[in-house]
Amino acid sequence: MKFSKRLYKKPGDFFDDLRFVLSRPRLVLAVNRNKVISHDFMERLMLAVTSVNQCRYCSYFHTGQALKSGIDRDQITDLLAGEFADCPQEQLPALLYAQHWADTDGHPDAEAVQKLEQTYGAEKAEVISLILHMIRIGNMSGNTLDYFRYRLSLKGEVN
Repeated sequence: MKFSKRLYKKPGDFFDDLRFVLSRPRLVLAVNRNKVISHDFMERLMLAVTSVNQCRYCSYFHTGQALKSGIDRDQITDLLAGEFADCPQEQLPALLYAQHWADTDGHPDAEAVQKLEQTYGAEKAEVISLILHMIRIGNMSGNTLDYFRYRLSLKGEVN
């Protein structure tokens, strides 16, 4: 049985994501205080990326956070399945961007980046990018833990 979850392709990718986050302390504080983006919007973004990267730890944690932010169970299930039909219309462009961002391993098309900035403005687009980098660090770290468990397992399986 082959391990199929997404991992960082090289250590430098992890450090690029970490550097992106750490170089924006003012925005990190804004995200933590829900100053630019609401908590429910942030959790939808986190779940959109997690749906692509399939980190079970992040799925569990952010499902709980999404419930606390007022997102109902059906919508969470849809988000984890990559479905955004019941999401607020004003969040839809960012959720589609987040999915594309994760699908392209954090290297979205220039046109997609430009559309995100046009839709939300420079600051909000940067906050969205920050959130995506943050959840990618979590997703890939969780998946790496599962990879080590997979490698150590006699059956080659991870529960």
